[in-house]
Parts: sequence; structure tokens; C-alpha cells
Amino acid sequence: MAAGNDTAAKRARLIEIVKARSFQEGPEMRLASGKLSTFYFNMKPTMLDSEGAHLIATLILDQLEGVDADLIGGLEMGAVPIAASVTAVAHARGRKLPAFFVRKQAKEHGTKSLIEGLARDETMAGKRVVIVEDVTTTGGSAIKAAEAIHASGATIVRVITIVDRQDGAVDAFKAASMDFQPLLTLADFRS
Repeated sequence: MAAGNDTAAKRARLIEIVKARSFQEGPEMRLASGKLSTFYFNMKPTMLDSEGAHLIATLILDQLEGVDADLIGGLEMGAVPIAASVTAVAHARGRKLPAFFVRKQAKEHGTKSLIEGLARDETMAGKRVVIVEDVTTTGGSAIKAAEAIHASGATIVRVITIVDRQDGAVDAFKAASMDFQPLLTLADFRS
């Protein structure tokens, strides 16, 4: 099977899993962005499914072929299972791509860290970072993570989301000069 066909098959299977486990259409619900929508994605059931997690990680790593990156992660909670899956599959492929996550607020005890996943002697300074998230509406969560990452001295090389709700994120990331690449979009789920 050619690489392009393989990617199309992986995307098609991921769409099936998301439709079965994580997508709802019906009454209006309030999203994390504050907007109301009749389309809702709760990606945790897909991200925590063994096949779903593997497909997400594989598609992200396929997209990162040739991209120089040192770390992968994003804002808790959505980014944690994604980054963990990607780093495990990367290792199986022979690629070193450790994971991290950004807390919504710094711990009030211990190291009081805002960014988790680094060893005691490691910093984000000079690192090339990929930000991941589960669902993107306006881009606010990934941009919040990017601000913490920039403040720690790292560079964002790409932002990848599983599903772009196509509700302003593309423009927000363009304005922030960030390379934004969704695996799927809301259009993949509209009949």
C-alpha cells in the first residue's frame, strides 16, 4: 500500500472510532471556548482506546517526518494522553521525542513547576517543541501552552490537534505565527 493510501486508511479508521466513541450531535452545549455548538467532541474515549491512541500517535508522527523537534506536549489534560502515546510510538520507531505537559497553574508544593516531564537537570531553553491538543475551537488552550513554553525559552515548531472545529483556530495560529496542522476537521464528521 502506498504511503498516501496508508495515511488515508488510518484517517478513515480514526474518523470511524471518533464517530463511535467521541462525537455527539444534538442539543446545544457550551464548549471550553465559551461558544455554543450542536457538535461536541469528547476525545478522551478515543485517546484512551488502544487503537485510537495508536492511530493518533501514528498520524502525528507521520506528519512530523522531517520536522526537527525535541519535545512533544501541551496543556493538561487534553495533551497528556496524546503526548504519552506519541512518545511511546516514537520510541518504537527509533525516534527520541520525549513528552511534557503544561499545568493550567503552577504546583503550589514541591518544585512548583508549570511544565512537567523534564528531569531535574533539563530545561525547555533552546528546545524545539510540538504542541498537541485533542480538540481545537479558537486555539486558546494551545496558545496558552505556547505562552508558557515561549517564556521558558523554547520554540514552537508545530501545533497539531486531533480535531479542528473550524471555528477560528487557523486565523489565531496564523496571527501568532504558529504552524497549525489538524489531523481531522469538523467537516470530516458532517454528513
